[in-house]
Amino acid sequence: MSSDINGGMITMKANDTTKYLIHAEIIAEGVVERPDVVGAIFGQTEGLLGGDLDLRELQKTGRIGRIEVKIESKGGKSYGEIKVPSSLDKVETAILAAALETIERVGPCSAKIKVQKIEDVRASKRRRIVDRAMNILREHFEEPEIESEKIVEIVRQAIRADEIIEYGEERLPAGPAVDESDAIIVVEGRADVLNLLKHGIKNVIAVEGTNIPKTIVELSKKKTVTAFLDGDRGGDLILKELLQIADIDYVARAPEGKEVEDLTQKEILKSLRNKVPIEQLHVLKREPKEERQKEKQDVREKNVVSDVLKQHKVSVEGRLTARVLDRNLNLIKEVPVRDLVKVLKTNNMKGAAIVFDGVITQRLIDLAAKKEFDYVVGVRMGSVVKVPTSVRVITFDQL
Repeated sequence: MSSDINGGMITMKANDTTKYLIHAEIIAEGVVERPDVVGAIFGQTEGLLGGDLDLRELQKTGRIGRIEVKIESKGGKSYGEIKVPSSLDKVETAILAAALETIERVGPCSAKIKVQKIEDVRASKRRRIVDRAMNILREHFEEPEIESEKIVEIVRQAIRADEIIEYGEERLPAGPAVDESDAIIVVEGRADVLNLLKHGIKNVIAVEGTNIPKTIVELSKKKTVTAFLDGDRGGDLILKELLQIADIDYVARAPEGKEVEDLTQKEILKSLRNKVPIEQLHVLKREPKEERQKEKQDVREKNVVSDVLKQHKVSVEGRLTARVLDRNLNLIKEVPVRDLVKVLKTNNMKGAAIVFDGVITQRLIDLAAKKEFDYVVGVRMGSVVKVPTSVRVITFDQL
């Protein structure tokens, strides 16, 4: 931040890093001068906000510019304006502004500081660019028939395209609102980001390929994420990868055969309105005919197995007996429950299922897995810590 003195007035010149300008007014009960005000600001905020927001340190590192004060005395009181240029984010700038209002004395006089506004310097620059660009288009181009509304839209679209930033350690193409938004839109590439920015959507970030970056994974843990993907096979592949490693909340797709970078504003908004919660996504997936047929066959087989096991359960229930079944679920041996473990250990017995009128224990499950049984069916579960994936454990009330 630099300044010029013009006729006794201090004018501001923001450097390239200034984001916000704090405007505050001061009223002091006595005659004070600019050095008194600046000294009070540094002195009375020192140690108030900790080392990270200490004004002297912030100014040394260039995150706070030169504090400008314009003040005059009238009728035994002093009235003035304070301007503090900030390169901090919104939250930190607001905290700094609030700290100014805690100042109660300037020199020997009681005083009061009140924040009037926090100006977004970049927004002001953009407004000036639009105004100047409109004049340039009118004065220097050979198309005087261009309407004002059309000129403004042309310039605004150009400004939005210029707003693209590089985000995270992978320097991903993104809009400027990714950090401040609770919800973000994840797209495939830089061209998609530019198209969404052009139409005013700023909370967007690109994955830049099918190898999902760590930055996207971390963002998905903290924010509501909509994956907005092309309506082609490439979009299918990226969606599959995203679902495996990121926490996606919604999925939106471009119309079939179209890419996000080519969509009009109407098509973008329609696609985003029609986004699907991730919980419903499996309902909409189209599975190959063979897979659907195999799934139906598996269901039929499971139903048959369940019916047979239920019949054996009826045979042993209340009798304290156990039945060992072969691969066709036919009876191999029936023994008292108390002898079941001993029989399984001492006999070279292999089968598909054990159905017994007793409590299912870890010892029995481990033995069944070792003997390559598929099912263990009992009255209830005992102290079981781990069930091998090769064994399905079923209690009587589940049949």
